[in-house]
Amino acid sequence: MVANKRKMFWRLVLRALRLRLNRVLIIFAALTVGAAIVTAMSAVYFDINSKMSQELRTFGANFYIGAEDAGLIETKQVNDIINRAPTGLISAGSSYLYGVARADLEKVVIMGVQFDQLKALTPYWQITGSRIEIGFDDRNAMIGKKLAERLNLKVGDKITLTKNSMEKYSLRIKGVVESGDVTDSMLIVNLELAQNWLEKDGLASNALLIVKNDQGQADEFAQLLRQQYPNLDIRPIRKVSASEGQILNKIKGLMGLISAVILVLATLCVNTTLIAIVGERAKEFALQKALGAKRRDIITQIGTETLIIALFAIVTGLIIGYILAQILGLTVFKASIDMRLPVIPLTVALSLIVAFIAVIVPTKRALNVKTANVLKGE
Repeated sequence: MVANKRKMFWRLVLRALRLRLNRVLIIFAALTVGAAIVTAMSAVYFDINSKMSQELRTFGANFYIGAEDAGLIETKQVNDIINRAPTGLISAGSSYLYGVARADLEKVVIMGVQFDQLKALTPYWQITGSRIEIGFDDRNAMIGKKLAERLNLKVGDKITLTKNSMEKYSLRIKGVVESGDVTDSMLIVNLELAQNWLEKDGLASNALLIVKNDQGQADEFAQLLRQQYPNLDIRPIRKVSASEGQILNKIKGLMGLISAVILVLATLCVNTTLIAIVGERAKEFALQKALGAKRRDIITQIGTETLIIALFAIVTGLIIGYILAQILGLTVFKASIDMRLPVIPLTVALSLIVAFIAVIVPTKRALNVKTANVLKGE
């Protein structure tokens, strides 16, 4: 008896899905869209911290270290700070030394820097020729565009520094830099060469770092360093570091809003379609009630039909959402999006909630079908 009842139940469920395939497909499409958007947005949401931090690195350094009295700092202190920092906190860093030297025709401002860190610290530089990426290269230099034009120098030419009318040092121009700031008027050389030439061994004017700041680490790191190095001026560069959290919060808020709107629209679509289906099946429900079906039986039937559609829609939505997340990642961040652990349960939970809310009103209508009125004359 129980087996026959169960068999009849599934026959009714599958028959209802098969005979109203067009409306079932509408429900399926609405839930699939909702699941896909939630999957894509939540995948980006949970992975955006690392991706956005990588993207914001194109702004360059976001952390400054200098002397409190505007004097010079020791490069040993800077190196200690970088080496003792937690793993992964600092992705690049270099000491900078500025000074005036005499070239062939006039005095020039030289900037000593660690060449191997320069690409990460100044990704926005536009360079004619090539970067110098070997940290100990003291035979080549880069030159700011304005200074190159003033001295009539180009890539491949040599510039000679002179000191005391006796000592000379020649450097080959490997790249012409256009940065949009004062660097355009400087000669960029190896840090140790600048220290030796300016007779400031082990000293630097300041240091710039790239510090991870997707969760406010830059401020915490700065506070810690101020306690350890009270003689140094240590601070995040607000223009870059403060923007990370603000941009992340805005993007996350936008993604949440988009997901909420899509889910509301999906709920309304499913609800409207189910109401139409219940209207078409009024005689079926009335007949079931006349034959002794209980309220629980009708609720279970409608709920099972909706659950079957929802499960297929969730699986399809997860696949489409993952593909959409990759498209967003490659388009915006030039990197793939990792599917984090919370994404799947979140998508399943929200999709089932949408289906549950959407089915409430149609189920009530099915339960309120008046058997005598509907079957009158049948």
